Amino acid sequence: MNDKKLTDFLDGKTEYTLGLFRFFISELEQFGSINIVSLKSMIALEGKHKFAYITQLGKNFIHVVIPFSKPFNDNFCFSKIAQVPGTSQYNHHLRIYLEDDFNEEARQFLRMAYDGEDVL
Repeated sequence: MNDKKLTDFLDGKTEYTLGLFRFFISELEQFGSINIVSLKSMIALEGKHKFAYITQLGKNFIHVVIPFSKPFNDNFCFSKIAQVPGTSQYNHHLRIYLEDDFNEEARQFLRMAYDGEDVL
């Protein structure tokens, strides 16, 4: 059973990182209802389904993984795209250091994920 709470992930983080987290969630809420689910080692974000995962809250960034059914190699926002071995899932890694890093391109990919386009 998972007994992790959101505060377990947020406690001890810098105010800068907490501000980025709040900004990111606020921006995603413009798509519609967002549920924040604390998992064992990450934070899942779900609308009608889980569409993105916050895997790391660093001192000055948040790291988000977005799973898609194909790689979107032609982009400027993902730092890494990796296929999960033995599956048709491609994890797209987005690292947000500044509010400006959540630009129109990143927003478009997260909107696709939220809407269930090309998502597993």
